[in-house]
Amino acid sequence: MPKQLKRKLKTYQTSLGFYDQAVAAPSMKAALEAWGASSNLFHQGVAKETDDPAIVAATMAKPGVVLRRPVGSDGSFAESAALPSDLADAEDKPKRKSKPGKRAAKTAHKPSRKIDDQQARKASAAFEKEERRREAERRKEEAARAKERARRDKAVAAAEAALDEARREHEARTEQIEAERAALDERAEAEETRWGKQRTKLVEALRRARA
Repeated sequence: MPKQLKRKLKTYQTSLGFYDQAVAAPSMKAALEAWGASSNLFHQGVAKETDDPAIVAATMAKPGVVLRRPVGSDGSFAESAALPSDLADAEDKPKRKSKPGKRAAKTAHKPSRKIDDQQARKASAAFEKEERRREAERRKEEAARAKERARRDKAVAAAEAALDEARREHEARTEQIEAERAALDERAEAEETRWGKQRTKLVEALRRARA
């Protein structure tokens, strides 16, 4: 069996947002990756390894899967957890659940359930499988993002090309208009010169006729 499947799993717990989160992982680094944390929650004091029998049992049953429960509660960890309805409800929950709290206090003194070698190998294999699943999802999301970037880049390139073509057409038309305007100015100037000469002759002829 590959060495990575023989890593001993531990249970790590933290609180993020509205949830307490727990995961069975071979290291703190692996736990942070499973939580999607961008900083070291352990160094910040908001994450820890736990040996609570109930939490350990729940996470070891689904290695690598992040389990949740409403933050501040003492309920069971599960893949899906209800969001606290409001802060008041969250504060009242420990009072309403006094009995489960007692049960938790009793079980806290019980030694953690030992996992034999076969169970440890199965748990490690399950963790590796979950890691591969998450990695496959990340690759799929990255491929989707790359495809979207390619589509966007293609659309931008097409728009820029259309703008450049329209600009070149505009500049060509402007040059043509300017050329035509220069030709008209030249024709107008020539007409003024012709008219000036003709007028001079006609005025002279009129003067002679009146003499």
